[in-house]
Amino acid sequence: MGKLDGKTAVVTGGSSGIGLATARTFVAEGAFVYITGLSTEELDTAQAEIAGAVTTVQGDISRLEDLDRLWRQVGEERGSVDVIVANAGRGEQATLAQATPEHFDRIFSVNVRGTFFTVQKALPLLNDNGSIILTSSSGHLNGVPERTVYSASKAAIRSFARTWAGELKERGIRVNTVSPGPIDTPIIDTQDNPDAARAALAAAVPLGRLGRPEEIAAAMLFLASDDNRYTTGADLVVDGGRTQL
Repeated sequence: MGKLDGKTAVVTGGSSGIGLATARTFVAEGAFVYITGLSTEELDTAQAEIAGAVTTVQGDISRLEDLDRLWRQVGEERGSVDVIVANAGRGEQATLAQATPEHFDRIFSVNVRGTFFTVQKALPLLNDNGSIILTSSSGHLNGVPERTVYSASKAAIRSFARTWAGELKERGIRVNTVSPGPIDTPIIDTQDNPDAARAALAAAVPLGRLGRPEEIAAAMLFLASDDNRYTTGADLVVDGGRTQL
């Protein structure tokens, strides 16, 4: 018996990193999972890697027409959804002095606006007693130089969870956030010196290493499953102690 047997889940940003690990874990626990992403090629690779009950839907969560297409497909094929993992996000660095309006809009259009409408448009399909999980960041808990806009966007995600938990409690729908710390995902490889970046990030973690996507997926599974029947509006921080010690 899997912890998500018979459930339908949607994981946005599911073609790599935390989203891919979450989708893989959910499928292994019995769920039928939809994953979204920007790249058709990456989605195809992810689907082949999971090799189970998974369907891919290419799209950009900042585009409302893409969200409409996603939820229309889920409704037509599955009828309803039990678990939503609003994981898709965008990260860029810029100081207060450097940040441009374009930088601000790129971050907020995906992380805040995109997450908001991902969930709003899913509500007609979301089953009572379902679970909504929003990917925030440990960055909303402290001040990280050059992450001013990104951290603010993740603080908004944390606020969404609190408010939505209150709004949806009569339906038994739980809404929580997961706030990862430094995780070893492919985005680190896009930096000029990935090895140095990994070393610097690990040095700031009390446990002395980067987290693995599978460790965040385990937190997602807890919040998605019946193991979590009495937690809503909460923030599950999975950061190796970085913001706690």
